[in-house]
Amino acid sequence: MADDEDYVYDDATGEWRPASEMAADAALAVADAEGNALADGDSVTLVKDLKVKGTSTVLKRGTVIKSIRLTGDPELVDCRHDTVKGLVLRTEFIRKR
Repeated sequence: MADDEDYVYDDATGEWRPASEMAADAALAVADAEGNALADGDSVTLVKDLKVKGTSTVLKRGTVIKSIRLTGDPELVDCRHDTVKGLVLRTEFIRKR
């Protein structure tokens, strides 16, 4: 470790950790609308009817989306549905199955 590296106090562990390590951990924390942790490959259910931008398609509440992929943004997940390819959903509209 470099001597000039910034350290941040982690309330969860009670330790001083490198700021770069804390940022990496925060980027990996992706949660659904209910606060459940999401990971690549999880199946999720929609909690609200969603009109897909750019199409006339509406995905109904309760629709199952299989095999999501996390993006660099903790508020967005990349997924695929039978009617819409290349779909990106906000985590506030999904619930882990």
